[in-house]
Amino acid sequence: MVRRSHCVILPSYNSGRALARTVDAVSRLGLRVWVVLDGSTDGSAEALGQPAAAGVSIIALPQNVGKGGAVLAGMQAAFDERFTHAVVMDADGQHDVAAVIPFIEKSIENPDAVIFGVPVFGADAPVERVKGRRIGNWFANLATLWLGIDDSLFGFRVYPLAPSIGILNSIRSARRFDFDTELAVRLVWAGVRPINVQTRVFYPMVSAGGVSHFRYVRDNVLLVYTHARLLVGMVCRLPHLFRLRMRRR
Repeated sequence: MVRRSHCVILPSYNSGRALARTVDAVSRLGLRVWVVLDGSTDGSAEALGQPAAAGVSIIALPQNVGKGGAVLAGMQAAFDERFTHAVVMDADGQHDVAAVIPFIEKSIENPDAVIFGVPVFGADAPVERVKGRRIGNWFANLATLWLGIDDSLFGFRVYPLAPSIGILNSIRSARRFDFDTELAVRLVWAGVRPINVQTRVFYPMVSAGGVSHFRYVRDNVLLVYTHARLLVGMVCRLPHLFRLRMRRR
């Protein structure tokens, strides 16, 4: 059941040597895996080579289109092979591979839901990442009238493919650092039930291959703009959101 319905998508942009380690660990789970190389220029694609594990495919995008664009390419490939759900996780070693199967099991129990990972931070987590996300989470919950997004930024999730692809194809945004936030909000707007599951997150040291493409000013400006657009969209959907709240009670 797991293999016929659920797969894994690993979007990767300049993930360094962590990419090969992550692909190797995920491939051992026996799931169908798509690695989406998002125009990488750091040699990680060449170092990865062609994975020997059965069921691992590589989609090489000629240009960097952003995480949302890369995930959409993987989602479409999975949907074309009749998968219904996809675990999306980072390729840089931040997400816990051991959590993949428990997340899939939760999704199988709740096939109509989106499973949101909620990060459990360790001592290695940057303070600004831990505290700064509280503001974004508050605005994401305001945009959905607190219908259940515990973390709007964490990229470890199980997405139902049909509604996710439909939403992404209907908008031009949600292609870069705004992807996780905007798709979470819009899925809730669409009536997809959110389920939140805690999971560990790691921040590997640079010496151990850790990488980060977060740019403090650029990406925070993008998030501010994203939240502003979503709040405008929320106002237009207030009657619908109130109806969703009433149904969930």
